[in-house]
Amino acid sequence: MTQATRITLIGGGLVGALLARQLAQHGFAVEVFEKRPDPRRAGFLGGRSINLALAERGLQALRTAGLADEVLRRAVMMRGRMVHAHGSASGLQRYGVDDSEVIWSVSRGALNMLLLDAAEVSGVRFHFGQSLLGADFDRCRIRLADEAGTAREHDAGLLIGADGAGSMLRAAMNAHAPLGERIEPLGHGYKELEIPNAGTLPPALVQQSGGAGHFALEPHALHIWPRGGYMCIALPNAEGSFTVTLFLPAQGAHPSFATLPDAAAARAFFAADFPDLLPLIPRFDADYAEHPMGTLSTLYLDRWHLDGRALLVGDAAHAIVPFHGQGMNCGFEDTVTLTELLAAAPGDSAGVFAEFQRIRQPNANAIATMALENYVEMRDSVADPHYLAKRTLGAQLAERAPRHFMARYRMVTFTHLPYSYALERGRLQDALLEEILRDAPDAGAVDLDAAARMLQARLSLLPAPLRHE
Repeated sequence: MTQATRITLIGGGLVGALLARQLAQHGFAVEVFEKRPDPRRAGFLGGRSINLALAERGLQALRTAGLADEVLRRAVMMRGRMVHAHGSASGLQRYGVDDSEVIWSVSRGALNMLLLDAAEVSGVRFHFGQSLLGADFDRCRIRLADEAGTAREHDAGLLIGADGAGSMLRAAMNAHAPLGERIEPLGHGYKELEIPNAGTLPPALVQQSGGAGHFALEPHALHIWPRGGYMCIALPNAEGSFTVTLFLPAQGAHPSFATLPDAAAARAFFAADFPDLLPLIPRFDADYAEHPMGTLSTLYLDRWHLDGRALLVGDAAHAIVPFHGQGMNCGFEDTVTLTELLAAAPGDSAGVFAEFQRIRQPNANAIATMALENYVEMRDSVADPHYLAKRTLGAQLAERAPRHFMARYRMVTFTHLPYSYALERGRLQDALLEEILRDAPDAGAVDLDAAARMLQARLSLLPAPLRHE
């Protein structure tokens, strides 16, 4: 076995486990070292959001690994956004044109365990409770410590870091040769709460919430309580509960996490700002007290690799804020690109790693930008009349001139078009919508034929959607 065919992965989370499965399917000998215990035996200890939004890019990666159908059997469809303004919920704002364009709420822990099982079936060897202490990149060796603190060395071969935003491999690489690391804090944090299965709530609450079956809220939607500058969201879980996430400034004037130091202060805040949501969270005080505030940042690196010796993927290379639901999907897309490149040139790791960065870095930067922009949209714009007018006009133009207009959200979420293309095309389209609505602020008053002709004159044809059918 040559060094080029032996691969050591640091990190057995979602991206690491899926990448390990794909590499093993292409004949590589893969070992994975994960600092946490095996979640299939110790229980999932992720410490972050317990459910995630799976979209087309992530689904395509799962298809290449032969796992998409199994994952979807455990997921909950979300057709669009349900916006809860003060005192009432809007109708559904669809993400796509129909039920062929939906996103899926999946359990982080259940998905991680499914991917670990699949990777092991493909021949991957996992080592849990193994923390990376350091690396000797000249000798291609790493130093590890088990849970008892006993240290050892391992001959790594090719070294790939999928160990998340706090990557120890990135720290080791940066100490060896600076990577140009920049971390930009958002200044906002998050805290998780839970709406339980509807069977545990008073029937009147479920009925008032428009519940369906064992869900207290409409199950096939991502629920948003936008409040301008901050918000709550809720994602459905397969067993009937919802994971609620409160996003607030970490510091500053009320409301911020600094001004809500305990459950009593938070309860009073929710009673005033989220009065329809608070009664659906019976364990509010315990959830608020027990769940720590998470932090949100964007990671940028000038370099993702050390020639052909070590490479970073997923959040270890490009962690983003969660407001476009694309962090996992972007990381999964990484695994497809990297596996294809390595399979095509297994003896040229330096060339593969450089090409991987050339392809993926502009797209990672683009989705980082769009995720930050989407936070403003979710917390401020989804109930704004001008935003809704643009959204309505965009949907009408997409129907009139589908080869010239596609909403940016659809490009990001339901196609394989590069993120960088979606960002630039979205900006051009948005500028045109603003221009059209300047003279006719009401979307219903727009001359759609004239607007479609303007689109066709100003914008090139869209590429083929590049969506799996």
